[in-house]
Amino acid sequence: MRPFDTSAEAHAFQMAAYRRMSPEERSELALRMSDDVRRIAAEGIKQRHPHYSEREVRRALVALLYGKEAAAKVWPGEPVPSV
Repeated sequence: MRPFDTSAEAHAFQMAAYRRMSPEERSELALRMSDDVRRIAAEGIKQRHPHYSEREVRRALVALLYGKEAAAKVWPGEPVPSV
């Protein structure tokens, strides 16, 4: 399925590039992209909540990615920061 913000030509080029990659290269790319998403999300939390400590940013990130209930289970007894 082609993303709405990508032309058909660009999407075809990107898919061809992925198909040329080995499984190991695709896995490495997926891991890097996942790390990038987490870093970008953490930066967004920091911008919205500049007073948060690094620990609060981590807890808010877990709440964003996995839900407030999961964050509460990871850090029982501590408030879940706003995302």
